Amino acid sequence: MKSTFNVIYYIRRDKLKKDGTAPIFCRITISQEKVSFNIKAAINTSIWESSTGRAIGKSREALSINKIIDSYTSLINEKYSEIFDRDGIVSAEGLKNSILGISSSPNDIPIYLLEVYRQHNEDMEKLVGKKFSPAILQKYKCVYKKIQTFLKFKYNLSDIKLKDIKHSFLTDFETYLRIEGNCQTNTIGRNMRLLKKIINIAKNNGWIIADPYANYKIHFEKVDRGYLTEEEIKAIIEKDFSIGRIEKVRDIFIFSCFTGLSYADIYELTYDDIKSHFDDNLWIMKKRVKTNTDITVPLMDIPLSIIEKYRGKQKNNKVLPTMCNQKMNSYLKETAAI
Repeated sequence: MKSTFNVIYYIRRDKLKKDGTAPIFCRITISQEKVSFNIKAAINTSIWESSTGRAIGKSREALSINKIIDSYTSLINEKYSEIFDRDGIVSAEGLKNSILGISSSPNDIPIYLLEVYRQHNEDMEKLVGKKFSPAILQKYKCVYKKIQTFLKFKYNLSDIKLKDIKHSFLTDFETYLRIEGNCQTNTIGRNMRLLKKIINIAKNNGWIIADPYANYKIHFEKVDRGYLTEEEIKAIIEKDFSIGRIEKVRDIFIFSCFTGLSYADIYELTYDDIKSHFDDNLWIMKKRVKTNTDITVPLMDIPLSIIEKYRGKQKNNKVLPTMCNQKMNSYLKETAAI
């Protein structure tokens, strides 16, 4: 659903000043969210044209007022583009605050969910490699994007105020993930657990009073993971996939089978982790993402061939192509179906 962005100017005749002039206000509308603010200018009502939101005539007053309006319009468009380029989405409230040079709420207290979420991700990004792994940061970013699309889909909003997040918001999001996102129970549970971390940040800082998770239970199901036979693995290796993304997922999966590395470890794998060992053969020597324990894995012919297949094609010295865990799982299901 495409958002609408509209800017109009109007006067408040109910707030006439002693000199007979009326203050001029600007109204910004993004989708169904509207905000207004005083542009700190007033005009003689006789030279104001409501249909155009501008002063009429070429008097000094009219020219001065229209210049102020043009200046605000230019600033609004500039700030809109700036926020959109940074966040991928713009709220009317956030745009107004940026124009006026104020924080989202008094004393720099955030009042919007995605505002808190963005700050969390920015703080986490500074600690990647020290306290957090790139993989966990990527998971938070994936859930952030899901919330963005959910807000547009369900409420036609670019963001939601913390005070408006109730139990129903969580159940609506869960339903959206299951139906629109085609997510299974455990994937939904992991998504809801990451969102809960953001809600807890707001709750612990006093930005939200009622805990929407108080009567909400995150569900997980026991999964019989089973195993693949040697014949099944061989069939996957030899299968010719015509879809590029499916082929990449197959290669990552086979690499994991032959090395024992989790997807989080593969996601972080760089050429610096591949070293010659005591037998003069190449080994993977790194620390596991989740446990920070050392792992040493010999590279056999099949994983070596996969490494060579993607050599030099990834950014940041990465060995293999990567994607968020949600997409990886989804594409794996496609691979199994094929």
